[in-house]
Amino acid sequence: MTRLTVSDLACRRAGRLVLRGVGFSLEAGDALVVTGRNGAGKSTLLALLAGVLRPDAGTIAFEAPGEATLPESVHWLAAKDGLKAQLTARENLLFASACLGGGLSADAALARVGLAAGADLPTAYLSSGQRRRLTLARLLASRRPVWLLDEPTNALDSQGQALLADLLREHRADGGIVVAATHLPLALPEARELALGPAATAERDA
Repeated sequence: MTRLTVSDLACRRAGRLVLRGVGFSLEAGDALVVTGRNGAGKSTLLALLAGVLRPDAGTIAFEAPGEATLPESVHWLAAKDGLKAQLTARENLLFASACLGGGLSADAALARVGLAAGADLPTAYLSSGQRRRLTLARLLASRRPVWLLDEPTNALDSQGQALLADLLREHRADGGIVVAATHLPLALPEARELALGPAATAERDA
């Protein structure tokens, strides 16, 4: 059984207490939507889960089959896409797969997100929406059980948002976990919501 448990998490950034008393537990197939105003700590929470930041208090526990640890089980789609502009779309996926572990082939992942025709284009020539689709393809080409998504609908048109909804549904059906920080509604049926704010943090059914 895959399980991600966060207890009484706190974090300071530049001396300011950004998160306090954050807690939740997710199992295979679960999704959590993280909401809150700008500066409430949504991206900070994802960075903590990804292991990029260390909490000032609290614990993050991860259980999975075998000896998998949380950092090696996470794919973090951050606000900055991390794509290499000089590489083609296919080369970006091959690079991600080599670093993070394999999933779909690069060509299969590009086809899944509607970028097959642009596989050999330098990423610098792609539109912002195409670049976002490429980051979705990266989720598929380096498959990991926990997806951390920071504003995943950014730059996506209606078709791209429908694609994202399909990928989220498939990932959860396959036993994956989703934690998504967003200002906009997401197609995540039966997801829970974690509302971050300066005074308190509350989890409720979305």
